[in-house]
Formats: sequence, structure tokens, C-alpha cells
Amino acid sequence: MDTVGWWSLVRFAHVAGAALWVGGQLALTLVILPLARHLLAPEAKDRFTAAAGRRFGMLTGALFLPAQLATGWAMAWHRGVTWASLAEPGYGRTLATKLALFAVVMLAAAGHGIAHAKGRADLARILAVVSLVGSLGVVLLATALPAT
Repeated sequence: MDTVGWWSLVRFAHVAGAALWVGGQLALTLVILPLARHLLAPEAKDRFTAAAGRRFGMLTGALFLPAQLATGWAMAWHRGVTWASLAEPGYGRTLATKLALFAVVMLAAAGHGIAHAKGRADLARILAVVSLVGSLGVVLLATALPAT
């Protein structure tokens, strides 16, 4: 137990939040929504998918995003990351790229919700794919960063 300290718990919360976000996106995309399309009548499918999307969005806004921002900021502070260090090769640039991609993912996810609410299904689908692919990219970049 000597190796599990405070910063391990902070990192665990960060990784668990990412797993929840990306795993939720993959579960919705690959399992839940295809089954809803296959098993439910069109009207029931639309209500179900809208409700599932709203619930995932609420969990993201209430739990995932605050936890990711707080734990990410804490780990950066612990490592001594500064705005200037984000331009440095290696850790800094990888983290800066990850942060920029995370911002794109959050904008795409928000845009997906807005497009879906306005009945723009094609745009909502494109933004969902952008968000999912971007999320996988964030996870890939995170694996390139050494533990803090």
C-alpha cells in the first residue's frame, strides 16, 4: 500500500472519469442505440434515444466534466505545469495537444446536444462521431503522458 498515495487517488479519479466518458460514448454508440433502433418502434426509439442522450449529458455536466477539470488541474499543478511549459517539447506539448483536443471534444458534444434538440439529425450524428473519435484521441495522448 506504500505506492497508493494521495496523487494516485487523484490520478485514479481522472482516469475513472475518462473511462466513464469514453466507455459511455462507446456503449451508447455500439450497443444501446443499435439495439434501440432494432427493437423499438420509431416513436419509442426517438424518445428513448433522446432520454438516454439527455441523461448522459447531465451526468457529463454534473459529474464528469467537473471531476476531469479538477483532477486534471490538480495533476498539472502537482507536476509544476505552467502556461510556458505547455509550449515545451515532450510532456508540455503532449499535454497542450490533449487539452486542445479535449476542448474540441467538449464543443462537439455540446454541439451534438444542440443539433439533436433542434432536429438536425445529420449534424448531430457528425458531431457525435467527432466527439467519440476525439475522445479516443484524448485517451491516446493521455497514455503518452508519464504518471504524476
